[in-house]
Amino acid sequence: MTHKELETQLLAYPNTWLDFPFGEGTSVYKVGDKDSGTGKMFAIIVDDSKPLRVSLKCDPQLAETLRETYESVQPGYHLNKKHWNTILCSGQLEDDQIKDLARLSYDLVAANV
Repeated sequence: MTHKELETQLLAYPNTWLDFPFGEGTSVYKVGDKDSGTGKMFAIIVDDSKPLRVSLKCDPQLAETLRETYESVQPGYHLNKKHWNTILCSGQLEDDQIKDLARLSYDLVAANV
């Protein structure tokens, strides 16, 4: 999966946009009202990472299960480790699994915006 492929999916969700609050090089995908600045992060991609590295919000129990099952799923980098995973898109997880986790992340965050 490429950054562009995942970004296309992330930006297709309702009320989402791309932001760079951490500066160039870190793409942050938010959901909420962009004009009022009340959006919340649901995905973070490290630009130009090889393999692609994406952080997604996750149900805490599922997050732990994924970490125990896949080496490429790690606790969220610089994030709340209980609720966030960082996924190295190295092929260990299939693209559809990553897309499903991205949708879950969006749903978890959008429910609280």
